[in-house]
Amino acid sequence: MSVWLLAGLGLVILLLAGDALVKGAVNLSLRVGIPALIVSLTVVAFGTSAPELLVSINAILLDKPGLALGNVVGSNTANVLLVLGMPAILSVLHTSSCDTRKTYIFMLIASILFVALAFVGIFTFWSGLVLLAGLAVVMAILARDARNHRRAERANPAEEVEGADPNMPWWQIILFLVLGLVGLPLGADILIDNASIIAIRFGVSDAVIGLTLVALGTSLPELATTVMAALRKQADVALGNVIGSNMFNLLGIIGVASLVGPIPVDPEFLTFDLWVMLAASLILVPFVFFKADIGRVWGVLLTAAYLAYVTIVLI
Repeated sequence: MSVWLLAGLGLVILLLAGDALVKGAVNLSLRVGIPALIVSLTVVAFGTSAPELLVSINAILLDKPGLALGNVVGSNTANVLLVLGMPAILSVLHTSSCDTRKTYIFMLIASILFVALAFVGIFTFWSGLVLLAGLAVVMAILARDARNHRRAERANPAEEVEGADPNMPWWQIILFLVLGLVGLPLGADILIDNASIIAIRFGVSDAVIGLTLVALGTSLPELATTVMAALRKQADVALGNVIGSNMFNLLGIIGVASLVGPIPVDPEFLTFDLWVMLAASLILVPFVFFKADIGRVWGVLLTAAYLAYVTIVLI
């Protein structure tokens, strides 16, 4: 079968799995009384970050640590600019109704910690432990918030979540979650493998593949999930997915990968790519703190900014 057809098959699997994961996550939040935002920050974000984790660990084992670092940095940039930009072109993301201030601050702290450790020049075993400790703290805080929300829901039941089915049986919710969590890394793996073959045929270097093609490929689960969330008017799932994914990429993926083997930091990351990643994260400030929606104009600007970044990296 043609590598182009296989790449297309991977993309289709990603889209279907993204739809399944959104359905499962939203209905799970409704059934157990946990906000859809928290579900998206944990189940959805970790599920859509699975490809980055698999790629990064494999890169370390194959003695290509630069690919692991480029994958995460490039993916975080793509998550904000492309994963929020493209869905906003299709359907306005009503982020003004989402309260993501606390989790967004966590993401910024994770980004600053990551950059600080990068300036040491190498991510070591100890760097990995620091990053994973940060992830554990964030998860503990989110778990506490979830418990508090469930107690409040029992006292004052809220309205049903739009697009959710209050009568959906547990087996169906679990099926959607499993299909999404299994299908996303599977689709990404098929797409990345065949897209990499295409890139090699065109003579693209490993470094460029890491920051662009592999980073874009491993961000496609987030993109697929966010597109479906946008079309279903689930802005909290869309924004929570990006924020949670970025935190997990920085703290969890590089944290785990650093335990597998050391990750040297190329000087190019310190002078350009890490700062682009930070700048992309700061672009979210008006949508998080000033209750602005991500409309179609913003969608075009974010997507154009990502295309400009990729162009600069390719030149």
